[in-house]
Amino acid sequence: MAIDRRTVMLGAAGFAAIGTAESAAPDTAAVPTNAPAERVLGIGGFFFRSHDPKKLAQWYQLNLGIDHQVWQQAAGATAFTPFKMDTDYFGSKEQAWMLNFRVRSLDAMVAQLQKSGIEVKVDPEKYPYGRFGRLHDPEGNPIELWEPAGPT
Repeated sequence: MAIDRRTVMLGAAGFAAIGTAESAAPDTAAVPTNAPAERVLGIGGFFFRSHDPKKLAQWYQLNLGIDHQVWQQAAGATAFTPFKMDTDYFGSKEQAWMLNFRVRSLDAMVAQLQKSGIEVKVDPEKYPYGRFGRLHDPEGNPIELWEPAGPT
């Protein structure tokens, strides 16, 4: 089965409909018997190599509002999906990962980025789970922007 945006985001949208781990009471009946008793609560950090870490951290802070020291993010669904090695979903075959950021308004974020001279390609299709845009950071790392269809 090929994994594409529809597969990834339908899974994330399903988790969003269920609710966050903090707001939902654990349902032991729904947990598979082979699942671990303890689970991670979320992503605590994203660490990656950079040719100029200080400059790249500043770019993320100025353009996307991400504080590189401690970024407090809004609650919402997070897709955690491995892809086949030969996927073209990230763009370059050499790219091993891609970030997907939830945004309140794709149109407002795209306008803000374009005002700063950053090219963003907006997917014209509106999916049942939201809208998407693609850009790259100054080092060529792919970034996907996701405006969920429902509450984030």
